Amino acid sequence: MSDDLELPPLEDLPLTPAGDGVSTGAGGPGPALPGGAGVTELERLTDVLVELAVEVGRTRMTLGETLALGPGSVVTLERLADQPVDLLVNGRPIARGEVVVIDEQFGLRITEVIGAEPLARTHSALPAAPAAVLPAPA
Repeated sequence: MSDDLELPPLEDLPLTPAGDGVSTGAGGPGPALPGGAGVTELERLTDVLVELAVEVGRTRMTLGETLALGPGSVVTLERLADQPVDLLVNGRPIARGEVVVIDEQFGLRITEVIGAEPLARTHSALPAAPAAVLPAPA
């Protein structure tokens, strides 16, 4: 048995149970689902763990070039220093931002959410997200 659970993209999930015709709106408790008192489809996913990663850039090189890398080697990335970096959730980009340092730890100040237009039209009053704080390298 595998521990991997494949979930549909969040934008494909209904905000309310199918067929009830009720909109939850921002801040509303939403209609109850069978087996859950006042829990909407999206609220059921709030405890699911996902992996967040910040991607500074990428490059391509031959296997020989990769094997030749060592201490002091410099790898040039295909991203300019002033361009925003990508925030990935389970390998999928969801936002862009700028790298910040918070109490000797790297963090990300989100400047743009990717693909947020349909969600923004559905819910006009979304709370602002705080900057993501990433653990310091060991």
